[in-house]
Order: sequence, then structure tokens, then C-alpha cells
Amino acid sequence: MIAQVIVDVSAYPVDRPFDYKVPEELQELVEVGCRVKVPFGKRNVLGFITALQSESDVPKDKLKPIAELLDIEPILTNEMLELAKWMTDHTLCYEIDSLQVMLPSALRAKYEKTILLKEDPTYLPEELQQLFGNKTAIPYKKVESANLLRVLKSCMKNGYVEQKTVVKQQGNVKEVRKVKIASDYERLQEIAESIPPRAKKQRQVVEWMALHVGEEFTPNEICETVSVTPQVVNAVIEKGAATYFQEEVYRDPFSKEVKGSIPLALTDEQEVALKEILHSVKSRQATTYLLHGITGSGKTEVYLQAIQEAINRGQEAIVLVPEISLTPQMTERFRARFGDLVAVMHSGLSKGEKYDEWRKIGRGEVKVAVGARSAVFAPFTNLGLIILDEEHESTYKQEDTPRYHARDIAIWRSEYHHCPVILGSATPSLESFARAKKNVYTLLTLEKRAKQQSLPKVEVVDMREELHNGNRSMFSGALMEAMEDRLKKKEQMVLFLNRRGFSSFVLCRDCGTVVQCKNCDISMTYHRSSEKLKCHYCGYEEHVPTECPECHSEHIRFFGTGTQKIEAEIYKLFPEARVLRMDIDTTRQKGAHEKILEDFGNLKADILLGTQMIAKGLDFPKITLVGVLSADTSLNLPDFRAAERTFQLLTQVSGRAGRHDLPGEVIVQTYSPEHYAVQLSKEQQYAPFYDQEMMMRHQFAYPPYYFVALIQVTHEDVLMAAEYAGKAMDFLRLKLSSQVGLIGPTPASISRVQNRYRYQCLIKYKIEPNLTETLKQLIRIYRTDWIKKGIQLIVDLDPSVI
Repeated sequence: MIAQVIVDVSAYPVDRPFDYKVPEELQELVEVGCRVKVPFGKRNVLGFITALQSESDVPKDKLKPIAELLDIEPILTNEMLELAKWMTDHTLCYEIDSLQVMLPSALRAKYEKTILLKEDPTYLPEELQQLFGNKTAIPYKKVESANLLRVLKSCMKNGYVEQKTVVKQQGNVKEVRKVKIASDYERLQEIAESIPPRAKKQRQVVEWMALHVGEEFTPNEICETVSVTPQVVNAVIEKGAATYFQEEVYRDPFSKEVKGSIPLALTDEQEVALKEILHSVKSRQATTYLLHGITGSGKTEVYLQAIQEAINRGQEAIVLVPEISLTPQMTERFRARFGDLVAVMHSGLSKGEKYDEWRKIGRGEVKVAVGARSAVFAPFTNLGLIILDEEHESTYKQEDTPRYHARDIAIWRSEYHHCPVILGSATPSLESFARAKKNVYTLLTLEKRAKQQSLPKVEVVDMREELHNGNRSMFSGALMEAMEDRLKKKEQMVLFLNRRGFSSFVLCRDCGTVVQCKNCDISMTYHRSSEKLKCHYCGYEEHVPTECPECHSEHIRFFGTGTQKIEAEIYKLFPEARVLRMDIDTTRQKGAHEKILEDFGNLKADILLGTQMIAKGLDFPKITLVGVLSADTSLNLPDFRAAERTFQLLTQVSGRAGRHDLPGEVIVQTYSPEHYAVQLSKEQQYAPFYDQEMMMRHQFAYPPYYFVALIQVTHEDVLMAAEYAGKAMDFLRLKLSSQVGLIGPTPASISRVQNRYRYQCLIKYKIEPNLTETLKQLIRIYRTDWIKKGIQLIVDLDPSVI
């Protein structure tokens, strides 16, 4: 038997299956989708079996055998193997990268170099003998840290030791030690009688065990119940009254219990939408629905009731949310409805928790997976429904290899399982809405709020006027009044600013020097809590300078505003206010998102201040005021989607107010109050915004009228980056038709990141049959030749940012 194996090596020459002989003892065990260890070059590597066959083109004497089978049951289904091939083709990545992205990091390989003893240790130099002690193998790192690599090399030449690469799994199954009481009541009685009178506690334990014949307990449970020490329990077990054993347990990713909920009565609009979706669930149709409902229109309740139908039919469902911060609230709502049938998957979990949740799904112990982008790969085998909430969000696009979009994977899986996909949003992406208009997607609309509340009153404040009137504060007069009013009424408010840190940049007022990152062409952000300047691109940090690095002037000043500065300002203006700040800096620790939102929901704070992670999905009854401190942050970005993103952000953040009984108010501060994205977000007028923005896109030939692909070339030398970007563009001009628009090469908007200069080329096209093959050829040239010169080439067929 021959196994075709994709090996865990991301390199162009090995991006194909390799044939390996299946040893006789493994022939009844191996299956397609299992992981194996295989010899590759001079070491063992991890591999995935993608096919089994009886013949091979490789001569029998040259076929190497599989070294070890890592899984008795396949961890990748046939569906996942097919999906990996599709992803490899559609995102132009290595097949091993497509396979790896589907698995939790715990299942990925960890390669450890080990030094094995081959001869009598007395042959070794004394210092190496001491490292080995009485062991026959030691980690390579131990030799490296002892600075004995030269000694090791000579010992390897003499054949005293050898180096071996050990392949390990990154995560482990969690086990707890338990006690199983003997099932022979008479035997327990005998043991009790044989215990001497002075060992009263031991006798007491055995007598208690006689009442629980054959049952299982943890050692702690026995100690607490019978009020004895672990030593007493050990003594009793040694006498044969019970045995120890290891039991596998799941790590619990949920920090709190939730109360159950019941389905809510639906509005007429919700009924119509649900009926349409359920028709596809029942008839097993792969329909893609765009559920366009204003904020607070009850999209989540439609999801919940549609999932219930899928579960009733013995099927499973995947629910994707764009931000980790939304996952706790969303998970709570789903757990309240479906209890233990819910698994959660996102990057906020530990490696072990992700592994356990993934195994629960694979074993069929849960029916619903809620999570961020990667949850789209949840290993369900009978999917009945896939949901992308806030489908417009750019976080659904993976920015690293493989550069997939969760929406495309969801639609592929829906076609495989013959089940519907729901793309839900109050502000759909223009591409999705255009597809709905062309009947590629089926449009379902919710125009009214579920509880019949009116939309919040939105006031746009012109900050130019505020400045003209002498107000240099970050808060307009209207916002300060509204905040004061809410604090008096004991109501809650949300303040939104999409920029973390204290100040956006540090500037010398004498010579105009802005302190920049030494690795990137970007100004560093001042963080007051750590008194450091940080680069938000490469993570470089340095202490705040006391003088200008160029002219040595002491007139260093902080400009711009971040969430930390706003927090400090709130405490100055409203000392009595209780503020919770939610940005990347305050949510680094595990469970921080959940804790902040729980505290806010329990009324432990008056103001929730944060970046875009608070803009969507939050639903708290006491929020009556939303303040957008600078609508221009996203509006002035050098990106053709800037107006769309601003409209989406303002609409979403406005929708956090007045969702329950109390009326809501929104105050938007901007220096561009006349911009159509700001004006149309006031009334959540999506259709007029769509028409206006589509006109702009048509005029400048951008999506959805055209497809766009991005080619980025980077190198540590700016001239090399420019030269090879030019070569890439010349190659594309030669191969692609004249209907394709080619722009560039030009420096990227941030021209240097992590000491690499970045040049990019843009491809605009409507239909170009040669595009995929041409890009594959370009990648082949890069992988065989350019990569040796230190060039890095990135090809993104659907870039979220240009």
C-alpha cells in the first residue's frame, strides 16, 4: 500500500504529494486525513495523508516507509482535503498552508532537535558527560546554551552521539487523576477488618468506600467527604481498596454560567425572513442570503430560531462574528438558548482550550460553533446552516498566507453540504449588496427595530466651529452637556475613538521632527501608562525622549489624541465618572474582553470608551448616549473603501444607543460634516449611500465594478524592492490582455515596515481568464529565483486594504 503525503515544508519544490510505503503493521490503521511522521531528507517531518493507492511511479527500492502514524482516526475529513485544494488554487498558497490553517495550533508540529548517545559516555569530553548525566538523550538547546557546539560537532564526527529531530504535537489532552473503588464489597470488608485499631482514619475511608462500590471519585472529593488527608487515601489504595486511573477532561472556556432563554415572538419582517431561510434548510438548498437589517432589528433572534430548526433536523451550525470582543456576548446568547451544545472558537482561548473545543466538534458532542474567522473550518460533517454576522467587516479576511476570506469558505462549504449561508449586516459591503441586487444572493430586509423603538437622534457637530469659538478640548459643548446629563440620570454612555494610545505622534516644536519608528516609516504613538513610544506595526518600543533626537531642543510636545488621553481628559472634566477603556492595550490578558463587558453590563461603570471593538454587536439596556469623538480618523485614510468604512462604523456605533426602553442619542464630532458618509449615517440611510458610493466606484473603476488584485514586493534595499516590483509589472504587462488595468509600481502607503521597503502594483480587471495562471507563473519565478536575492512577493487576489 502506498500513501500520498503532503509534508510540513512550505517550499516551492515540495508543494506536491510524496509517495511513502505503508508498513504492514499500519496497513489496517492508515486512512486518508491522518497525520503521519515521515522521513524527509535527513529528518522526520509531519505529513498529511491525502490519498492511498496500490501503485507508485517511484521504484520500490527508493520508497521510504512511514515512520509513525499519529492518528488512528483521521483529523481531516474528505471535505477538508477538497477544500484545501480549492484554497490552494484560489489564494495561490502552498497546500500544506491550507491544511494547517484548518487545524487548531495544538495539532501543529513542534520540531525539537535531540542529541542521542551512541557509545559509552566515557568516550565523551567531561563537560558533555556532565550534561548527559545518566540520560541517553538531551535537548540540543541544552548543549547550545552551555556553549558546547564545537565539542558536540567533533563527538558527532567520531560517531559517539547523533542528532535527531523529534516531531511532537504542540498541545496535549488534559487528564485528571481519579480513584476507582473496588467492585467487590466482601473484599472491602476484609480490608477494613485487617486495618489495625490505631489506623482509625484508614478504616473510616474503607467503610465509606464499601458504601460506594465500583464508583469513581477524584482524590480531593474523597478527602473532603471523609475529612482525611491524601496520605490516608494513598495507604488505603495500596491495600487494594481502590485503584488510581487517568481520565481525559475538557478545559472549560466559559467563565460563567448563563440563564436559559426562550424564543422571542417575531415581528412580521422577521417571520418573512425566517420562513425563507427555513425553506432552504428543509429543502437542502445552498442559497446565500443577505440579511440586511438596521441596528436593533433582531437579526440575532432570526439566527437563533433558524439554528434551532437545523438542530431539530439533526444538523449543525457555524456562527461567525468579526471581533473577539463580540464573542463573549454572542456566545452567552447562544448558550442561553442551546446550553452545552455550543462550542466557542477564537484567538482569545488558550491553545489547550481551542484543542478541546475542536475535539468536541469533531466528536459530535456539540451542534453549534460560535467564533471568529477560523471557526469557519469547524470540523462538522452535517452542516445545516452557516452565519456570518456583520458580514461587511474586514476582519473576515486573513492577512497572512493563506489569504482566504471567511465568506468565500462559508459559501464553498454551503455548496458542499447543500445548506444556506446567512450574511447579516446593518451596513452590508458594497460587493455583497451589489450581488444581492443582481440576484446572486437573496436579499432579506428588516427595516424596523424589533422592539419598535425609534432610531437614536443623531447630531453632527462641526469641530471647525468649536475651534472657531475657542473650544480646543476634545469634547464639543454638545457632547459635554449630554455626558453631564447622563451622569446625573445614572444612564450609561459609549465613547468611540478609533485610535489607541495617548498621543498619535511626538513632535519637536523647534525643528518639526516627528519621532519615527526605527524599523518602519511611521510615527510612534505615545503610551502614557508605560511612558513609552510604541510602533503599532512592528511592536518596537522606546522611552519618551527628553530632547529632540535631531536638534537636541527640549521643546518636545505630544500631538493627536488616543483613547488613553481621552480617559485622562474625562477624569479631569468629570471626576465622579467611572470609566472602562477597551482597546488592544487593556484587552491583552485572557478573558479581559469578557471582564470589561461584564462589569459594564453590571453597571460598574458609566462610560465605556474604546476603539472599533466596541462599535458593533454590544447590546446594553442602559446605553442612551453614544459619542463619536473623531469621525475623520477613518474618513481620510488613503483607501478607496474609506467612505464605506466610515459609514459602516458610524452606523454601527450609533446603533448601540437606545436599543431597549430608554431613547438614544448620538453625537458625531467631525471636521467634515458635509461628507455624504457622515450625513447619510445619521438616519442609517443605506440605500442612498449605496447609490452615491457606487457612482464613485464606477467613476474610478473600483470594486464591485472591477475585481482588484494586489502584488507587493518587499526588500531591505529600497532600490531592489523598486527594481523587482518593476520586473513583476513588466511580466504582467507581457502576459495579461489589454483590457486589464495595471497601476504601479508605487511605494505602499507605509513604505517601510520592519526594515523592509514595500512597493506595490495593482491589477484591475472584469474578466481575465489568464490571470490565475499568470500569477502562478510569476510566483514560480519568485520562488525559484527572486527569493534567493531576499525578495518577498505577496499576491492578494482580494485585498481588504490597498
